[in-house]
Amino acid sequence: MQYKRCRETSFIYSITSAAVTYQLARACAEGIISTCTCDYRQLRYPSVDQSGKPWEWGGCSDNMEFGLRFGKSFTDGVEKGRDLRYIMNRHNNGAGRLHVQNQMERDCKCHGMSGSCTVKTCWMRLPKFRTVGDLIKGRFDGASRVYQGNQGGLEQGNSGRGRGRKPNLLPVNVNHKAPSKKDLVYYEDSPSFCEYDPSTGFKGTTGRECNATSIGVDGCDLLCCGRGHKSESYTSQERCSCTFQWCCKVHCEICTRVKIRHTCK
Repeated sequence: MQYKRCRETSFIYSITSAAVTYQLARACAEGIISTCTCDYRQLRYPSVDQSGKPWEWGGCSDNMEFGLRFGKSFTDGVEKGRDLRYIMNRHNNGAGRLHVQNQMERDCKCHGMSGSCTVKTCWMRLPKFRTVGDLIKGRFDGASRVYQGNQGGLEQGNSGRGRGRKPNLLPVNVNHKAPSKKDLVYYEDSPSFCEYDPSTGFKGTTGRECNATSIGVDGCDLLCCGRGHKSESYTSQERCSCTFQWCCKVHCEICTRVKIRHTCK
């Protein structure tokens, strides 16, 4: 997969970049990294929320600025050059970071007598990473196949002189709009995941266990790529009839069950 610039590779780069940024921002707030702290840059003067209740910044915000800065240095630092592969990787890395940044949300704690919430102290925190992952997965489904254009203004070097036009990514399908900063991009077809591919090391789906009754991605019809599947019975020993004995032990019997395993041909 690492040699193919396909849709799946774009997801790997984006989710990895997002994870690095996420963990760095969270680690600062948790005191795991000695060179950074919580993000205390928020204004602390009182404000009013939509319900009219006063609140002020406080607490310990996840340090998104640190996560973005060092996350970019870590993931983009290895991408050298100006070819399409380099541009694609940096774009997908940036998309991952942007999805993390845009999911920062305000969290608040009430203060006041008997929970009256006279005033609230608020800070910015990251959601569960699964939320970010779901967003990037959504972009994977709509990833844009691109080629390298050369439109736009001159890219400035350190000396202030133009170094040529800044490269950009254009959709192969002229009916599609140009990819946004949040979109995932790729420029090669995905390999066949049905058969063994020695160039990528992918073993194919032969022998993979599947669900004979599912119509989803784990179903035999889809996972086996139309080759069909075989079914075989096997015995499995499991704990059963468990009871609690005072005190303090759980006693279980061992039951032998016959199950059916379905695997792709």
